[in-house]
Amino acid sequence: MRTTQELGELGEHLACEYLCRQERLALLQRNWRCPEGELDIVATDRAQLVVCEVKCRSGPGRGSPLEAVTRTKLDRIRALALRWREIHDLTRLKIRCDLVGVLWPRSGPIRLHHVRGA
Repeated sequence: MRTTQELGELGEHLACEYLCRQERLALLQRNWRCPEGELDIVATDRAQLVVCEVKCRSGPGRGSPLEAVTRTKLDRIRALALRWREIHDLTRLKIRCDLVGVLWPRSGPIRLHHVRGA
């Protein structure tokens, strides 16, 4: 049985693989932290900065992983993205906030749901 932290790390790894391979994003940074919070994934499609919040669940019993992302959480992600962009002197890039939900049941297929521009 996986811990919540292990599940989160596996889900972020799977999300990174998906975003780089399927969405053709270039990964810039994972798990960027500052005093105000953390960005799970920072990437670019060369035209814009893409920050991605990843939520994982081990089964459907607690609802969809994406249901855990509230308006308050999205606002915090946007503020962190602005800070990351400024620190890295990429203010010319527009920001897009994406969500990736990973449902990783004990049996059955893993399901990944990507929401662009949340």
